[in-house]
Amino acid sequence: QVQLVESGGGLVQTGGSLRLSCAASGRTFSMYAVGWFRQAPGKEREFVAAIKWSSGSTSYADSLKGRFTVSRDNAKNAVYLQMNSLKPEDTAVYSCAARMALGGAYNYWGQGTQVTVSS
Repeated sequence: QVQLVESGGGLVQTGGSLRLSCAASGRTFSMYAVGWFRQAPGKEREFVAAIKWSSGSTSYADSLKGRFTVSRDNAKNAVYLQMNSLKPEDTAVYSCAARMALGGAYNYWGQGTQVTVSS
């Protein structure tokens, strides 16, 4: 079992920045990767970024490359999402999730944190 708790969301103006945190506990040593996802009202959940727990290798949604950066701190069992140059369309609930194996599903999810970007 892995437990995930997000924090760092809030209200920010267009062009501003936020840093989200995802604190992991439980069988973190078994995690293969941690991903960030977001869901805006009336829209489907979409992939934002992911990072492999052991190697630190990252991947991003094409539309977000250059503005968002995912990182991790293995010692703190934490994953971060740095979001810069925020736009109103970035408004969503952001959630982190863990997958335990290559090719496996993201089985463990946090409760999400709201990010609102005002115009």
